[in-house]
Amino acid sequence: MAAKLLPVLKLATKVTIAGGALYVTYDSGLLGGSEQGSEVLGKAKAAIPPAVDEWVKYFGFELPAVPKIGFSPVEAWNSGVQSSISALSSGPTALGGYTNQGLQYLKDLTK
Repeated sequence: MAAKLLPVLKLATKVTIAGGALYVTYDSGLLGGSEQGSEVLGKAKAAIPPAVDEWVKYFGFELPAVPKIGFSPVEAWNSGVQSSISALSSGPTALGGYTNQGLQYLKDLTK
């Protein structure tokens, strides 16, 4: 009976952890707009260093310095989507140009 219960318990644990992570992400505002995400990032930047310092004092080991990253989520929020749409919108024109170049190449070969 215990052997059948273990896989169910493992699955329930994984689902609970994933659900909790999703809830915390949604509740903190990371799934909102770019302004809301930027605000949450600012709060995290203010809260994480004191917590890390406290953990270092508790465990007694030193962590390497955190590199500075010049990244603005507001500027890069949907850059992947914008790049994809841009590629899709310019695709037919580029395909037509490549087709013309290929046909010209074949015409030059047959001359």
